[in-house]
Amino acid sequence: MTFRHSLAALAALFLSATLQAEEAKPVDNTPKMAYGLMMQQGDRLIFSPCRDRSYANVEDVSADGSVTRALNSVGLAAGKRLYVELLGVLDNGTLKASAFNMARVEGRCQMPGGKEEAWRAAGNDPAWALVAGGEHVRLQRYGKPEVVLPYAEFRSEGNVSRYDGSADRNKLAIRLEKTICRDVQANGAFAWTATVELNGEALKGCAWQR
Repeated sequence: MTFRHSLAALAALFLSATLQAEEAKPVDNTPKMAYGLMMQQGDRLIFSPCRDRSYANVEDVSADGSVTRALNSVGLAAGKRLYVELLGVLDNGTLKASAFNMARVEGRCQMPGGKEEAWRAAGNDPAWALVAGGEHVRLQRYGKPEVVLPYAEFRSEGNVSRYDGSADRNKLAIRLEKTICRDVQANGAFAWTATVELNGEALKGCAWQR
């Protein structure tokens, strides 16, 4: 065997070993959050990721079809285009959705909150909005000063996540329950129902993870 043939044989063996190693690599079936636009075409659910021209079929693998029910509550079956955030696994061109985070009619793509935002919540009558994550919890209410408290990781108790904090004579308690929440004014559905209590004043609304 010539030197050239030996090199070719070694290269072939190396390539074969590399391919076998790649084939042996376990498939990652960990559900991840998918952000994109979604619509229904006939019996098919079509998902297009944010900032990407590709698309995938959607299969609802959630218990009792809870994902589809939540999306239909904001008009998916009626032909409306939704911005959605779904927890799922992409498998051969199909997004297998096991849970949903939020959905809005004609909503725009949002970037993940990263380290600065773990939660968002909002409500109406009176209007309020809350952002929690990073170093602070910020509560804004219409016509009132912003309330800022130190952030601490929410405590999980079954389907409920809680936060309790106090600073500058303000006492804040947040209770997020994992039940579908509809916000008609925001034209959306969210995975969590929020109850926020500030110094005895109760605020109701919806919440979603960031």
